Amino acid sequence: MAPTPPPEPRRPQLPDSWLSALRDEFEAPYMAELRQFLVEEKRVAEVYPPGPEIFAAFAHTPMDAVRVVVLGQDPYHGPGQAHGLSFSVRRGVRPPPSLVNIYKELQSDLGIPPAAHGDLTAWADRGVLLLNATLTVRARTPNSHRNHGWERFTDRVVERLAAQREGLAFVLWGASAAQKAAAIDLDRHLVVRSPHPSPYSAASGFFGSRPFSRINAWFEKRGEPPVDWRLPA
Repeated sequence: MAPTPPPEPRRPQLPDSWLSALRDEFEAPYMAELRQFLVEEKRVAEVYPPGPEIFAAFAHTPMDAVRVVVLGQDPYHGPGQAHGLSFSVRRGVRPPPSLVNIYKELQSDLGIPPAAHGDLTAWADRGVLLLNATLTVRARTPNSHRNHGWERFTDRVVERLAAQREGLAFVLWGASAAQKAAAIDLDRHLVVRSPHPSPYSAASGFFGSRPFSRINAWFEKRGEPPVDWRLPA
């Protein structure tokens, strides 16, 4: 049987600001290889998030609206969890342990009680780009889509944000996210680093890192409004 031909190059439906900044990435050979990898993966396994939601972070937070970038590792790998925003799950889905720990730190830091749901869309719509280093994952198999091109793509995202915007806050949680720090000019942007909020590492420095108040203090020092970290009921 002849091999499946590679998918035709195409760009996702994204805000113009992102398409303008990333046009060459969507046309690059590595992206065609990544598309082909995903086609083959979907033939043998479930892949999360669903195709229309892979680029949801960009759809909710146009490049010119970004104020904060929260970088995670890869999407949740359980059924019904991932929907394209790092650390977020849809309403009706139980918040995973990492998100529970984020809520604990938010309450400790700013006194904001945990939401009754795990949907962080409100943050995304306020300028918080909820980005993972890898944008897809095989069901029940964490890190299964590493080293297939996503990291190069998200490297470019961080590089172009850092180069084209001023005064952003980058939140790097965990080792995969920390690798993006080299592209960020610390004279122009804030970088907040800590261990990942996973239960395996949160007690090693995530708890007590106060990322939310540090970000708001950064914006207030610049004469800009703080981020509203509250979530709707």
